[in-house]
Amino acid sequence: MELPNLRREIRYGMPAADQVIFNRHYVLGYSYYFRQAKWALEIVDPDNIRLDRADNFRPDYRIPENFRADLVDYSGSDYDRGHLVASANQRETKLQNSETFLLSNTSPQRPQFNRDIWGKLEAEIRNLNAKPKILETYVICGPIFYFDKPVECIGSNDSNKVKIPVPHAYFKSVLTENNRGTLHMWSFILANEESNQALDTFAVPTTLVEKLAGINLWESLVGRKIDREKSRVRKMW
Repeated sequence: MELPNLRREIRYGMPAADQVIFNRHYVLGYSYYFRQAKWALEIVDPDNIRLDRADNFRPDYRIPENFRADLVDYSGSDYDRGHLVASANQRETKLQNSETFLLSNTSPQRPQFNRDIWGKLEAEIRNLNAKPKILETYVICGPIFYFDKPVECIGSNDSNKVKIPVPHAYFKSVLTENNRGTLHMWSFILANEESNQALDTFAVPTTLVEKLAGINLWESLVGRKIDREKSRVRKMW
């Protein structure tokens, strides 16, 4: 029996979702409507041993068949199976890394986005986590859809299955705790497209992420001495 209150990842809150999946090394909230994760929450692995990537993408059979993504959905789509919880963040053991290749942890990302600006942000978060004074780094990310814009879809031609909508953008919110118990927060929104802009140009108030993604972030911090509206002003690099 899962005891969510004992999970370190959700110490500062856990958003709602159609199905919450407790993996060994991260927690994920799945959306049946979008056939992909609404959010994925992790603690960045501090002992990042450089194991080879598992690269064993596979369906997550814990999700009902009508709502889960399959390998065929991405085949020929020209979209990457973009990680939410980054593979490089969870590389202490082969099992830990393999877990990030469940399709419930992926979302259709443009290759130029996934392999460049999204990867750069993931790398900066690992650099932040490696600083001596950082005890733990919590990261939550997920898709954003703008309902006043057309939505492209990918997926199989099986009439019994709903196609997977392609997000317009992605959010990532980072919360660190240092060796004095001080918390710092950074939040970002990045369009699902190629970009040459500096990472700090994507920093936004955490409250904006909540409005656009339709979720509450770090709800256990309500009343704590941390400014969610002005969290964008502090740079992580």
